[in-house]
Amino acid sequence: MTRDEGAAPRSAIQRIGDKAGRSWPSIEAAARLSTETRARLAALLREQIPCDTSVVVFGSLARGEYTTGSDLDWTLLIDGQADEGHFSQVQAITRILKEAKFHEPGPTGVFGNVAFSHPILHQIGGQEDTNKNTTQRILLLLESLAIGQPDAHERVLRLVLSRYVEDDRGLRYGSKREILPMFLLNDIVRYWRTVAVDFVYKQRERSSGWALRNAKLRMSRKLIFVSGLLTCFGFELFCKDRTTLTDDGERLSTPALVRFLRERIRVTPLESLAEVLLRPSISAETARTLFDSYDAFLALLSNEEERGRLKQLPLDDQLGSDPTFKRVRDIAREFQGGLDRLFFKEDDELRKLLQTYGVF
Repeated sequence: MTRDEGAAPRSAIQRIGDKAGRSWPSIEAAARLSTETRARLAALLREQIPCDTSVVVFGSLARGEYTTGSDLDWTLLIDGQADEGHFSQVQAITRILKEAKFHEPGPTGVFGNVAFSHPILHQIGGQEDTNKNTTQRILLLLESLAIGQPDAHERVLRLVLSRYVEDDRGLRYGSKREILPMFLLNDIVRYWRTVAVDFVYKQRERSSGWALRNAKLRMSRKLIFVSGLLTCFGFELFCKDRTTLTDDGERLSTPALVRFLRERIRVTPLESLAEVLLRPSISAETARTLFDSYDAFLALLSNEEERGRLKQLPLDDQLGSDPTFKRVRDIAREFQGGLDRLFFKEDDELRKLLQTYGVF
């Protein structure tokens, strides 16, 4: 047996590191801390999860980008009847996490509370589909992991994906050549625009922490949107054998489409980005630009002094001259430049998909 036989397959990030001739210590450190933290949480919350619920984490911990200063964004996802015990459960989880000295989620109420599957599933695009509901649904798809008991989380994911597929008549019965889940894609685009608008609202309502939110908007929030685009483009990018998606060689199968999407959303946003960067048309320079800048972003967030500086910067005319914020701005410009080359300059298929389905 050779040395490599029986070894775990190399991740897309490791392979893109080979292509780019780089290693990214801050990305690697955040991935290790994420794994350790999820294991710690599972031990802390082992006795706190009823059978019809899942404790679900979001944000940097779910993405594998957790740093020592990260908030812990979580919710108790309920897939069943409301029960008076659920509120007590949330209180108990909140107490345990506070005693364990985890950073609390933000004050918006999206996290650190309960989320019921019914509105997440049945109010897509309706009058009651609030910003909070949209955020919970899209982040559930693009950056969530169950801690401990996963059954409720898994059921809700599959139900939501089934809803997007079953209600998308153009996907299953349309005549277009490409297989694109437009219902899902439009909701992901709506979420990204909502995040951008919400950022300005928060800037007016609570200026503290503005610079840190700005950094995340330019980097991690944008990465989530990119991973959503790549998820929706996944049939074209990663599934050339369409017979695997059909019932009879012709008609697209809802279960097969849902299974494919479910597998795609298991991939973290950084891994998803790395997978598309492995395409032969994408240059090593673009891969280096994107991952170098993201590694620098995580290094900055891992630095207690710099992260604290971003949290405390006032929103005034002097903000642009602050060296820490200027560094964030430079990192974000590099990241955006890499995305521009990836989607618009180097790969004809990606450019066509984005122009045809991501714009109009």
